[in-house]
Amino acid sequence: MKNSESKYCNCLYFNAAALARKVEKMATESWKETGLAPSHAYLLLLILEEPGMQPGCIASHLQLSPSTITRLIEKLEEKKLVVRTTEGKLTNVYPTPKAKELLPQMKNCGQQFYKSCVDVLGKEENSKIVSALRSVADKLGD
Repeated sequence: MKNSESKYCNCLYFNAAALARKVEKMATESWKETGLAPSHAYLLLLILEEPGMQPGCIASHLQLSPSTITRLIEKLEEKKLVVRTTEGKLTNVYPTPKAKELLPQMKNCGQQFYKSCVDVLGKEENSKIVSALRSVADKLGD
C-alpha cells in the first residue's frame, strides 16, 4: 500500500517515519561497501574533514544526542577508524590512517546515495525536498 492510500496519510508523524525508513534503506545500501552504517559514515566524514572535533560539535552537526555520538565513536574505535584524546576536560576525536584510506570510497558512496535519490526523485525535486525538510526541522527545534 502506498503512503497516500493509508488511513494516516495526513499525519506528519506517519509520513516522516515512513520516509525515514525508506531513506535509511537507500542510505544503508549506498554505504554497504564501506562496512559502515550511514550514521557511522557521516560521523567519520566529519572527523576526516575536521580532525580533533569534539563530541559536542559532532552531535550538533549530526543532530544526535551526545550519548548517541559516544556510542557511534566507540563503534568506530572498535573498527580502528578513530581515536579519542583527552586534553584537560576536552575530548577530541581524530581519524586513524585506516580511516584516511577509506575516504575515497566513502566519497563515492555519498555520491552514489545522492545519485540514487536523484534517480528516484529528479534533481530539482530532491533539492526541494531536502530544503523543505531542513526548514521543517529548524521550525520544530530540538
